[in-house]
Amino acid sequence: MKTTLIIFTFLITTIMTAQNIPQATVDISGEGIVSVIPDQVTIKVRVENTGDDPKMVKQQNDATVSKVIAFLKGMKINEKDYKTEYLRLAKNYEHNTKSYNYAANQAISIQLKDLSKYEDVMDGLLETGINRIDGVTFNSSDIKNLESQARKNAMQNAKMKAEEYAGAINQTVGKAVSISEFSQNQTQPTLYRGKMAAASSDGSGQTMAPGELEIKVQVNVSFLLN
Repeated sequence: MKTTLIIFTFLITTIMTAQNIPQATVDISGEGIVSVIPDQVTIKVRVENTGDDPKMVKQQNDATVSKVIAFLKGMKINEKDYKTEYLRLAKNYEHNTKSYNYAANQAISIQLKDLSKYEDVMDGLLETGINRIDGVTFNSSDIKNLESQARKNAMQNAKMKAEEYAGAINQTVGKAVSISEFSQNQTQPTLYRGKMAAASSDGSGQTMAPGELEIKVQVNVSFLLN
């Protein structure tokens, strides 16, 4: 009985020790890239006014914003495609004059789903009285499917690399035991000159260069080695 117990204890210890030995893995990074010509653009503009009277400053800002909204409606842009990002009224101290003034700001984000309207929208916005363009970002209406394809490409790239490493040491790749992702969307630089600037330049009339949208996904994958 004592001998049997010793053998049984030895078997349990051996099994536990074997289970604690980590299985070899190959840790690989893979990259997937999908490129597409953008078909949408988000324009971020701002209306700013300053003065000594906060009520007057706010009224001036509101008047310009009303013109912006009326213009966007006139361009048949859906109301759900533009919105106020923020509205601020701040009291500021001028050290040079040792006096206070007020600044009103309202930022508006506009999603334009028809790029053929880009030039007219940009010029029209300037005519309404906006005094800042904070950013122009191009995108694709099919971004979700493109990101999905980029992920598949990244995993295929990672598996291909893993198989190359494993094959060099006469082993094969098993199942993936961990996956982490890093994604990044990039576009080439954007150009906007507007009608007046274009007319005074080389006459090419180019006012927009959406470039090419690049959807890039990087994954880190650990594969078991067999």
